[in-house]
Amino acid sequence: MPDISQRGQAMPSSPIRKLAPLAAAAESRGVKIYKLNIGQPDIHTPQKALDALKNIDREVLEYSPSQGILSLREALVNYYKRYQIKLTPDEIIVTAGGSEAVLFAFMSCLDPGDEIIVSEPAYANYMSFAISAGAVIRTVTTTIDEGFCLPKVEKFEELINDRTKAVLICNPNNPTGYLYTQKEMNQIRDLVKKYNLYLFSDEVYREFIYTGSPYISAMHLEGIEENVVLIDSVSKRYSECGTRIGALITKNKAVRDTVMKFCQARLSPPLLGQLVAEASIEGTEQYSRDVYEEYVERRKCLIDGLNRIPGCYTPIPMGAFYTVAKLPVDDAEKFCAWCLSDFNYEGETIMMAPAAGFYSDAELGRDQVRLAYVLNKEDLKRALVVLEKALEAYNSL
Repeated sequence: MPDISQRGQAMPSSPIRKLAPLAAAAESRGVKIYKLNIGQPDIHTPQKALDALKNIDREVLEYSPSQGILSLREALVNYYKRYQIKLTPDEIIVTAGGSEAVLFAFMSCLDPGDEIIVSEPAYANYMSFAISAGAVIRTVTTTIDEGFCLPKVEKFEELINDRTKAVLICNPNNPTGYLYTQKEMNQIRDLVKKYNLYLFSDEVYREFIYTGSPYISAMHLEGIEENVVLIDSVSKRYSECGTRIGALITKNKAVRDTVMKFCQARLSPPLLGQLVAEASIEGTEQYSRDVYEEYVERRKCLIDGLNRIPGCYTPIPMGAFYTVAKLPVDDAEKFCAWCLSDFNYEGETIMMAPAAGFYSDAELGRDQVRLAYVLNKEDLKRALVVLEKALEAYNSL
């Protein structure tokens, strides 16, 4: 039979979804699973958005423009004004989720063999998108003991060579929940300017910042306006992961023109998703405040509970709704699989994402997991009980 492509062989499995078959088998046995492995909130989508979906009055569900519906892009312009980001509709390209925005950014700005510097642990799909584009991820490691703060800029400069083309950040960070400081953002700006690099900035979690510090976007950084490509999505802030609506935003016209070629090749972003997203932007301010307060409470519930379990440790995440935790196990991936295949406590178990998949060197995250506090507080409390019981049972084997 013909060989699978080298690109396909190099493509990693998702650490977030790779245990899904074990979870399905556990559920078929009647085991209830607390799914903290994936950033799928249980919070309801805004009613205004659901009403827009139910009341679509079109007779034809047509192609939309390749760059997205103009009225949605105009609504997004007003949304970004709230964060002191000044844009025109032409500077916004609607994509099929933030994932497509990352992929199209890589495809448009990088040649095969070009390198992107990323701090790790990092969102695992960045590696997949880089492989798809023929690019190479180079990593600067952050540590759980230092709260995953950004390493000194010298660590970045050690990796720069003739093939270095970009720096990629996720702020607030997935998977760690880390929030970059003004000083760190200025260091990144200076690095990008010094070496004339692209700055890809994934900012899909900007609504979820738990400090008194102001939100610092890459679009706020002066002197690198033409270097910045911002990645965004409505998935998390409106609990609309399934609508698949994201955005690629840049002041760089050459980049936009190139991205549009890829957009035209895939024809258009999802029409129904765009209608839902547009309805979500205005008139949902109270919804957003309520959701934020809920995540503040969920964060406290999960972090306090985790750090009370013997042998567990996680720093306090300052943004997003994830945390990376160290567990008292020799191999977190084996432990996560065992929780689904061999363990239950009173008919319940827990699903987590092994953190090794968020590092370039799996040994770095061998005893860590990523947890998403996307369940209600009662479920989070119960999940922590199940986790503690699982650790006791696993370490007594």
